Amino acid sequence: MSNATSLAPSPHNATIRPDEAAHFGRLAAQWWDPKGSSAMLHRLNPVRLSFLRTAIDSHFGGDPRGLKPLAGRNAIDVGCGAGLLAEPLARMGAATTAVDAAQENIAAARTHAQGAGLTIDYRHGELAVLDLGRFDLVTAMEVIEHVADKPAFIAALADRLADGGLMVLSTPNRTPASRLLMVAAAEGLGMVPKGTHHWDDFITPIELHDLLAGAGLVMGNPQGIAWSPAKGLHLSDDLALNYIVTVTRG
Repeated sequence: MSNATSLAPSPHNATIRPDEAAHFGRLAAQWWDPKGSSAMLHRLNPVRLSFLRTAIDSHFGGDPRGLKPLAGRNAIDVGCGAGLLAEPLARMGAATTAVDAAQENIAAARTHAQGAGLTIDYRHGELAVLDLGRFDLVTAMEVIEHVADKPAFIAALADRLADGGLMVLSTPNRTPASRLLMVAAAEGLGMVPKGTHHWDDFITPIELHDLLAGAGLVMGNPQGIAWSPAKGLHLSDDLALNYIVTVTRG
């Protein structure tokens, strides 16, 4: 890691779980296949992007019709996988950095971005020890439920957020519905690779609010990401499965 400090994260604040990184690293080759092991992420990504675009326009006062609402700004996607969100951020005009715990994902992301003609600064490693600076936009989608130390992870995200910047997070809610549908059904039926989700690590909106407040951050009203046979995955007032939120400095 060319821009990492010489210090490794200490055990009390390391956020990467090696087994989680290995799990997702094994999926790297199929990450961009909409019918492969990451098919659910391909269905989820447009929903997240819809929320994100509205949040960007609202926070930065952009033109909703503009093609590059992040022009002149920088963005970082944390837990980027092989770049499903980082590439749209770059297309929206941001100078984009993306970080992941799995080296295999970073390799796949770099290859795909190069093929798409996109310049994205991909990094592998622990966010807190990478010397990356601060960003106008910080995103971490479906990541916090996989980290070893949630307060340390939130603190690292807060350190990357520029004054006046915007953070957007999404994560599964810890409810009976998410246990049934996202773990038992989705993994049991092969819609999501087994071992992807650990229900006990899911975080409720109230818990996330308190974690963010502890880092001096303010959480906006969460919006649910729900599923129905008619609509598929969609933004909703129902927070039972998954939710997405904006975050700003207090």
